[in-house]
Amino acid sequence: MNSTFKEMPQLYVRLGGLFYLAIIALGLFGELMVRGSLVVPADATATAQNITAAPTLWALGIVGDLIMQLLDIPVIVLFYLLFKRVNAGLNLAATFFNLIQTAMLVANKLLLVIPLLLLGGTAAASVFSSEQLAAWSALAIQLHAYGFGIGLIFFALACLLRGYLIVKSGFFPVFIGVMLAIAGLCYLINSLALLLAPEMAAQLFPWIMLPVLAGELTLSLWMIIKGVNGQKWQQSI
Repeated sequence: MNSTFKEMPQLYVRLGGLFYLAIIALGLFGELMVRGSLVVPADATATAQNITAAPTLWALGIVGDLIMQLLDIPVIVLFYLLFKRVNAGLNLAATFFNLIQTAMLVANKLLLVIPLLLLGGTAAASVFSSEQLAAWSALAIQLHAYGFGIGLIFFALACLLRGYLIVKSGFFPVFIGVMLAIAGLCYLINSLALLLAPEMAAQLFPWIMLPVLAGELTLSLWMIIKGVNGQKWQQSI
C-alpha cells in the first residue's frame, strides 16, 4: 500500500474522508439519538424504563460506536502515511495517542452492555430490586461518560499535533489545521472540566463541542471533495 499511496494518494485520502465523515455521523447517532434520547439526567428510574422499552436502540448505539472505532483504524493509518515525512516524531506521537484513544473507547463500550444485562431480566439480576438495577445501570452509564472523556484527552493531543502537521505540510489549507487544533483544545478543556470541575463541564457542554464538529467536519469534507494538495505532496516525496 505504501508505494501505491505515494503514487495515488487522492484515492486513499478521499476514502479516508468518507470514513471520517461516517465516524462523525455514527458519533452523533450514539450521543444524540441513542443516549441523548434514552438517558434522563439525574433520574435513574426513568433512564432504566427508557432502556427497557427500547433495548434494540440501546444495542444499536453500542454497535454504532464499535463501527466508529473500527473505522478509526484506516483513518489513523492514512494520517500516519500522510504526515510521516513532515515530522516523523510528532506524527508517531499523534498516531499512538489516537490508537490509545480508540482502544480505550472500545473497552469502554462494555459499560454500556451492563444496563442491557441488568435490565434484560436475566436470572443474575433478579436478586436485585428494580431501584437497585436502575441505580447500577445509571452508574455504569455515568462511568462510560467519564471513560469517554478520559479517552478523548488522548484524541485531543492527536488533534493538536495533526493540526500542526497540516499547517506545516501544506497538504490541506492552513485554516483546516488551525480548526483541527482548536477542536483538540476544546476536547481537552471539556475532558479536564469533566474530571476537575463537573459543574463547569455541564455549563460548557454542548457548546464547547461546536468548534469540534466544525473542525472535524470541515477536514472530512475537504478530504472527500478536494483531497490532498497534489503539488505539496509531490514536493514531499
